[in-house]
Amino acid sequence: MSNDYETAERLARGIPLREALDTSSAEAWTALDLGVRILSYEAPGLLPSHDWADGRRLRWSWDAPLPSVNWSRTPPDEPLLAVALCHPDGRVRKAALEWVPRSPALRPLLVVRCADWAGPVRDRARALFSEIPGRELPPLTAVALRLSRREQGDFARERLDRALREGPAEDVVALLTGEDRATRRFVYRIAVDRGLLAPATLARTAAAASDDVHIQMLCAEAAIAGMRDGAYDEVLGSLLSARSPRVRAAGVTALRRAGRQGEAAAFLADRSGVVRACARYVLRQGGIDPLPLYRSMCADPAARPAAPAGLGECGTRADAPALWSLVTHPVPAVRVHAVTGLRALDAVRHEQLLPLLDDPSPAVVRAATQALLPDADRIPHEWLLVRTGADRPRALRVAAERLLRAHVRATVRQRRPAA
Repeated sequence: MSNDYETAERLARGIPLREALDTSSAEAWTALDLGVRILSYEAPGLLPSHDWADGRRLRWSWDAPLPSVNWSRTPPDEPLLAVALCHPDGRVRKAALEWVPRSPALRPLLVVRCADWAGPVRDRARALFSEIPGRELPPLTAVALRLSRREQGDFARERLDRALREGPAEDVVALLTGEDRATRRFVYRIAVDRGLLAPATLARTAAAASDDVHIQMLCAEAAIAGMRDGAYDEVLGSLLSARSPRVRAAGVTALRRAGRQGEAAAFLADRSGVVRACARYVLRQGGIDPLPLYRSMCADPAARPAAPAGLGECGTRADAPALWSLVTHPVPAVRVHAVTGLRALDAVRHEQLLPLLDDPSPAVVRAATQALLPDADRIPHEWLLVRTGADRPRALRVAAERLLRAHVRATVRQRRPAA
């Protein structure tokens, strides 16, 4: 809030717009709208008064009447106009709107006023916004999307949506790499709906957009939907090599559509459970039972450490001994996934799993802790308490403390008298 106030104060003192705030930030524009209102209460004397025309002085304060002023002769300074567009008095905001067509840098505040709570201000702002050529609207996308969360905020977003869907493709493509996440999501949806991106491009985007699951899945699904014989390798190659488990899972599922179900076997031991599940589904659709493949992998799991987890996910209780034999495997990742497989089979025996809390691998300790939590009340309190000492590794201390809390909760529930 202090930054909002300071920005408004700088503009009220006449500091140029681009020095007073980050004009590329949608948040900065909406924050300025709030900041001017804060300024009107905290320091009303800083709100500018200026000779706008005909020698009349318009004093901007909360309760002073607004004189009739000819706005057409003396143009206001841009910083003062920005403050006027956010002024608490709706009459000032409405009068200031008439200058926005001559100050394109203040169009973001025109978008803000399109969602104004005062009907006359809102109506005039929308009329002026409607006069802006469609090709000049894309830079306002981030502000329009931010304002669309407000009760009256859909007008600008809907007009932008129409402009981008009906305008030149390059206007849409230019926004795909913007810094604003909401803008990227909005524009990618339009680009997909308009078919502006080739399936191979969409697949590469899905694989690279590691920070945005929404864009990942939108592009992955669109790439698969548009996949043709000649693009199978390009599309599937990008999806199957993606870091995101969701994208890899989409690629594995698409193997069935491409008639390449057998290639899903390579993903049976993927590090992600959802990818493993998709691989099993695709293989079964191709008439291949994944269980024998898992049993074969677990005979020597060092090259495929997640195979024990997959065996637990689709195996039977008869596979539990094989998994127990792997909880002491020299490769830590194998031990982790062996514990995960035992949990999936509901074959955890806490006495046999307790030694893994002293495992040198923090990942193994975490996996063992998760498996032991349901039986925490069966673990001796003193045994856990010793392992919370400062001389123990951090992973072990954290695990012991989690199990101690679970132990206490379970003990209290057992001692609580029945209602």
